[in-house]
Amino acid sequence: MAYDFDLYVIGAGSGGVRAARFAAGFGAKVAVAESRYLGGTCVNVGCVPKKLLVYGAHFAEDFEQASGFGWNLGEADFDWATLIANKDREINRLNGIYRNLLVNSGVTLHEAHAKIVGPHEVEVNGERFSAKNILIATGGWPQIPEIPGREHAIGSNEAFFLKELPKRVLVVGGGYIAVEFAGIFHGLGASTTLLYRGDLFLRGFDGSVRKHLQEELTKRGLDLQFNADIARIDKQADGSLKATLKDGRELEADCIFYATGRRPMLDNLGLENTDVQLTDKGFIKVDEQYQTSEPSILALGDVIGRVQLTPVALAEGMAVARRLFKPEQYRPVDYKMIPTAVFSLPNIGTVGLTEEEAREAGHDVVVFESRFRPMKLTLTDCQEKTLMKLVVDGKTDKVLGCHMVGPDAGEIVQGLAIALKAGATKRDFDDTIGVHPTAAEEFVTMRTPVGA
Repeated sequence: MAYDFDLYVIGAGSGGVRAARFAAGFGAKVAVAESRYLGGTCVNVGCVPKKLLVYGAHFAEDFEQASGFGWNLGEADFDWATLIANKDREINRLNGIYRNLLVNSGVTLHEAHAKIVGPHEVEVNGERFSAKNILIATGGWPQIPEIPGREHAIGSNEAFFLKELPKRVLVVGGGYIAVEFAGIFHGLGASTTLLYRGDLFLRGFDGSVRKHLQEELTKRGLDLQFNADIARIDKQADGSLKATLKDGRELEADCIFYATGRRPMLDNLGLENTDVQLTDKGFIKVDEQYQTSEPSILALGDVIGRVQLTPVALAEGMAVARRLFKPEQYRPVDYKMIPTAVFSLPNIGTVGLTEEEAREAGHDVVVFESRFRPMKLTLTDCQEKTLMKLVVDGKTDKVLGCHMVGPDAGEIVQGLAIALKAGATKRDFDDTIGVHPTAAEEFVTMRTPVGA
């Protein structure tokens, strides 16, 4: 049977665009449908604008510390509208780049909603197209719990377009999005409280990292409230919001921001017209080659709920394109040793196993830790400390995990991820000469195990 396209991609986020571009480059006839914004969550309401806001929030510290180096700046004045306008301009530029990437690759772009109407057919604006393969890359969407007054709260999508910086913010959640936005609002001058229903935020991260960040955020004056959750939200006559907690306490705010999870974006996708199955958590079920239970339909990225990170979606998109259209270059995605960062203030960078995971896996765990005040702060009153940690297998000497809390943690851990991926041992670290004076050299100078 002759199809209109060899591959029809639904969703022009990171994974979808990567798969489409490279499939077209391999000679396939490809189309992409996107009903919202080119570049997906990461470019528009995720990693990119978030990090721009983190940069903005960090200037407050830079101004405060500048006096120790002889700078007298006077009183700083922050304008939220300027930051958001400049952010919007940059995102619009990136949207254009994504459009050019697709079109210049020979991809047919449909900027409209696509619905699957059969195993090999999609409908866009009332027109139907056939495809040998359909790839679902529609990503995720923030969700706010079904509590009374939830309509008064916002999620991460809306946070990027607030008309003004709220004076008082309640951030609800304990994942990286909640922690990052709490740092953004607090750093930009809002009175910020982070509420999390568990004992300590960032579940799944190394215990030392979680505790260290708690201490540093508390030093900075961020109000952290654990084992706390909102039962209802009421709008007051003056427009402010009242949050009634499950323990009966009441908190007032001008903005209540929820970062309590994301759901797969499957709205009006037409999966009922296929044999595609979902997991227990509602994500699209796929095998190791991103194939769904419908042979002609594949899925990748956040919509399959594996590792919800932009670079992972990119790798999955590349793997799909290669397997379908350039099989001699195909290699599966390796989900081990994936580095990641949390752009909290201070940052977290991590790769490999946490201490807890290593012990649970049965390794003979040896831990090396260092906490120190960065050189940059020695001329200031700031008492912030950096944490660096290596998790090592005592029998093989292999470095199992590397964790950092401190300035530029993500930048530093990216390089170390290559070493861990290559199987570096603690002796390899010890035999590496450090770059002096840097914080990063601490990773190659730690000699004494914790508790030794």
